[in-house]
Amino acid sequence: MSNAHLVKSAHIWAVVVMLFGAIVFAGNAGSNTRNLAQENQNQNSNANQNQNRNANQNANVVTNKNSNNSNATAAEAATTSGMSSRDQKFITEKAMSGMMEVELGRWAAQKGTSEQVKEFGRRVVADHSAVNTELKQLASTKGITLATELDAKHQANVRKISRLTGEEFDRAFSKMMLKSHEASVKDFEKLSTSGEDADLKAFASKTLPTLQEHLTMARALPGNATSGSGGSNTNSATNSNANSNSNSNRNSNSNRNSNGNSNNSNRR
Repeated sequence: MSNAHLVKSAHIWAVVVMLFGAIVFAGNAGSNTRNLAQENQNQNSNANQNQNRNANQNANVVTNKNSNNSNATAAEAATTSGMSSRDQKFITEKAMSGMMEVELGRWAAQKGTSEQVKEFGRRVVADHSAVNTELKQLASTKGITLATELDAKHQANVRKISRLTGEEFDRAFSKMMLKSHEASVKDFEKLSTSGEDADLKAFASKTLPTLQEHLTMARALPGNATSGSGGSNTNSATNSNANSNSNSNRNSNSNRNSNGNSNNSNRR
C-alpha cells in the first residue's frame, strides 16, 4: 500500500474516532443533563415539602397561641371585675330585663286603651331608664360591658305584645309587667341581703323601693288576677258583713216586736 493510501486511511479512522467520541460525549452530556435536572427537581420538591412543613408548623403555632390568648382573654374577662359569677349574672340579666321594660313602657304609653296602663307605661319608662343608666355605670366600673340591644328572647316578648291592640294589649302588657316585676323584686330583695359585691348590694337596696312600688301598681292594672281576686274578696267580705248586719238587725227588730206584743197581751 502506498503512503498516500496509508495517510488517507489514517485520516478516515481519525474522523471515525472523533465522530464516535463526539457521540459518546453527547450521550454522556445528555445523561448528565437529565441527572442534573432530576436532582434539581428533587431538590425543589424537597425544598417545597420543607417549606410546607414549616408553614404548617408555623400555622399550628400561631393557632395554638391565638387559642391560648383567646382562652386567657376570656378567663381574664371573667375575673377582671373581681365579682362573683352570681353578681355578674344579676347585672347582665337585670340590664336586659330593664331594657325590655322600657320598650314595653313606650308601647303602653302609645297603644294603651286604659289611662291606667298609659300612666304605668310612662312611669316605667322614666324610672327604668334611670335605673338602667345607673346599672350601666356600675357595670363599667367593674369592667363589665353590657349589651346595648335586646337579645332574641326579650325582643320576641316586645314584638308579641306590640302587635296587639285595644283591651287585648292592655291585658297582655299588664300580665307581662306583673310577672317581670314579681321576679325583679324577688331577685333584688335577695341580692340586697346576700350579694357579695358591696356596690351592687347598695344599688339593689336603693332600687328595691321603686320596684316594689311598680309591683303594687302592676297588681292593680286591668286584667291582672291579683287585682280582680282582691276586689272580689273585698266585695264578698263587705257583702257578707252587710248581710250579717242586716240579718242581725231584722232578728233584733223581730224579737223586740214579739216581746212588745207579748207584753201588751199580758197587760190586757
